[in-house]
Amino acid sequence: MTQVATETMVRVEDVHKSYGTGAAAVHALRGISFEVPRGELVALKGRSGSGKTTLLNIVGGLDSPDRGRVTVDGLDIAGLDEDGLLALRRDRIGFVFQSFGLIPILTAAENVGVPLRLRRADPREREERVELLLSLVGLADHAAQRPGELSGGQQQRVAIARALANKPSLLIADEPTGQLDADTGHAVMELLKAVVRSEQVTALVATHDPALLDLADRVLELRDGEVIAH
Repeated sequence: MTQVATETMVRVEDVHKSYGTGAAAVHALRGISFEVPRGELVALKGRSGSGKTTLLNIVGGLDSPDRGRVTVDGLDIAGLDEDGLLALRRDRIGFVFQSFGLIPILTAAENVGVPLRLRRADPREREERVELLLSLVGLADHAAQRPGELSGGQQQRVAIARALANKPSLLIADEPTGQLDADTGHAVMELLKAVVRSEQVTALVATHDPALLDLADRVLELRDGEVIAH
């Protein structure tokens, strides 16, 4: 699939997604359309069940729409086979989840280095990148600690550093502050905004916390599977 140069990182066009059939069908997305320019931090606002996670999964290539088109970094996702989707997720997209998803037996540095090991990066390159990212998220002094020795906010910072390991074009974060207190959550969102600037990455972040929305460049509001404001 040929990549097309564009100033738009994410383009979603008339995307529909339902689960189940007939009267029992749940319409998660009902004709969603929007664009995310390169270099922006865009927040997805909406209550639980509004379709935020479904939308993020489709943009991230973890799920596919029933109809509609999604383009990420110049690539039409529908045109990618399984190997192409794997390469998209590995090389172009970084994921941050509410549950952190760190490997308990690995240190912070080792967790951040996992994507680089999977890509078989040169060991020196890997060590330098891990050191840079831990410094970027303010955890240079915690490199040797395991997740159980870190606070929730610190664990999420490690998760953000890991998501950036392969220098993705797009960072997708699903409720990244959901398990954190208000002050820590605000600090994590400020970090995400700083990362967007310093790493020149685009971010699409789902949150239901109104206090965090003012840090975004733009807010998309979802309700019952539709974009009602942007």
